Amino acid sequence: MDAPGFIFVSMLAQDDLQQRWWNLEAKLVERFGKKPDLETVLFLIGVQEFGDIKEKFTKEQKQDLMHVAVCSLLAKSGYYELERVDEDGWPHFRQLKALPTLNMIEQENFIKDHVLLYFEEATL
Repeated sequence: MDAPGFIFVSMLAQDDLQQRWWNLEAKLVERFGKKPDLETVLFLIGVQEFGDIKEKFTKEQKQDLMHVAVCSLLAKSGYYELERVDEDGWPHFRQLKALPTLNMIEQENFIKDHVLLYFEEATL
């Protein structure tokens, strides 16, 4: 049976993702002084992609920034493309293909994997 082997490989991939995530968290703690959760990391990426750093963002703007982050991250895998930037500087994306059907843990890992790729590319 190859099911146990598949589970083992899957667990190794999961462990590698978790270790890489912890390494990123440690770098962000050094930079910002506290450990960010995934939503905070998405917010930071959204601000970076939006390019306009403000003292305060409204709750709606924070949600929009997290959406910008997710679209920007998933654009690398061909799920979205930048369609336009509006007059206020906000990017708008078009979905190119359906996202995979994943459970909550798989969704989080899918996003984390893209976040890690984003930071790896940013440091090249």
